[in-house]
Amino acid sequence: MAEREGELTVREAGKKGGEIRKQQLGHEGYEEIGRLGGEARKRELGHEGYEELGQKGGQRVRELIEKGKRAESG
Repeated sequence: MAEREGELTVREAGKKGGEIRKQQLGHEGYEEIGRLGGEARKRELGHEGYEELGQKGGQRVRELIEKGKRAESG
């Protein structure tokens, strides 16, 4: 798709908006968003669901570590 002078693609516009938002929030702002999102997810899933999610993440990390060890030795 051809661009006309002065127009942005959707990707370029998204990147530009993300950079502006990054400057507005700073590191601490992104930490706060992440914390609030995590708390909301925990409320949605409940204690048991959140615990299960953590176990799945831990299992995936173990699998990736094993895969990396096999790749190094093989």
